[in-house]
Amino acid sequence: MRIGIDARITYYTRGGISHYVLSLLRALAALDSQTSYCVLYSRKQHRPPEGAPNFAAVPCWTPSHHRLERWALGAEIARLRLELLHSPDFIPPAWGYRHSVITVHDLNFLYDARFLSAESRRYYNGQIAWAVQRADAILADSQATRADLVARLGVAADKVTVAHLAPGPAFRPLPAHEVAQVCERYGLVPGYILFVGTLEPRKNVPGLLHAYRLLLDAERTDARLVIVGARGWLAEPLEAEVQRLRLERRVHLLHGVPDADLPALYNGAAVLALPSFYEGFGLPVLEAMACGTPVVAANRTSLPEVVADAGLLVDPEDDGQIARALAQALNDAALRARLRAAGLARAAQFTWERTALITRAVYRRVLGLETNTADEDSVLDSPTALPT
Repeated sequence: MRIGIDARITYYTRGGISHYVLSLLRALAALDSQTSYCVLYSRKQHRPPEGAPNFAAVPCWTPSHHRLERWALGAEIARLRLELLHSPDFIPPAWGYRHSVITVHDLNFLYDARFLSAESRRYYNGQIAWAVQRADAILADSQATRADLVARLGVAADKVTVAHLAPGPAFRPLPAHEVAQVCERYGLVPGYILFVGTLEPRKNVPGLLHAYRLLLDAERTDARLVIVGARGWLAEPLEAEVQRLRLERRVHLLHGVPDADLPALYNGAAVLALPSFYEGFGLPVLEAMACGTPVVAANRTSLPEVVADAGLLVDPEDDGQIARALAQALNDAALRARLRAAGLARAAQFTWERTALITRAVYRRVLGLETNTADEDSVLDSPTALPT
């Protein structure tokens, strides 16, 4: 049995899908030493993604999101004679394997033209209907994405299995001196409001800026606002909005932050704010909770599913409500203590080991093989179950 996993995206971006692929590969390597895996990666990478002796790295010429990707990648991998190919970035090649599993992280490109660049909309909108029909099974990051697949694309509910994401082991409460060292490098004093995510419209960073301005005007906080995110297609308008709101001395825009610094930046924050209009999962809220940082998040799509009662949920369209929740999280000591404890407990329920277990169970079901453990049986019997 040879299973391929397409990891080419890890060369082209540092975003959520790349993080998912690398974390899943590590977890599968720890879980499964028997199956033969072929990891497809870009030939431009100096080093292939981490693996194990049963993980063979296969360099590929076809770039991610190329207009001829479906056909070119199929031609490249036909020689591998894969029993199954897992495409973690939605779109599988047209041929070159016997069975297909895809991961759909979100359908934000079907919701609002503002939520994705024109180039990305063309790539996904033109292919997603074909991809979900072509796949033998679909993994979704959340029950919210599973519901979107059923409602918007007519996918059969039993074809989709939810495999939640998880925080990495580095995301945990850290000693104060470690946090202070990292904060000092960025010119920060612990106790700030933090946003982490790609700078794109669906993240509603302008709404967060407006809520922060309301907080300052009402003298409800003296905390700074720290925005950590890749400089994308929202970067220039965002910087202009910071100036318009007279926040130049209060807002820190940090681009290109190494992954190794993120746990300390979460630990140094008084609260994480993620007032997104749409999230397929919302990993930053889970990473923050794993570090013991209180969370204010939008009450939409997947975020209530991830946060549950361990954070404050707000209407992302209501800047005043966002401001009031931030003020509570910053100033109410008893609430902060409750959110810290609840967040740590909630985050501990999500693990990459469980995600890998679900993923392997789906592989085996598609291939007509018996599941390995009672845990895998229970996963397939309850494809939408939350971690417990």
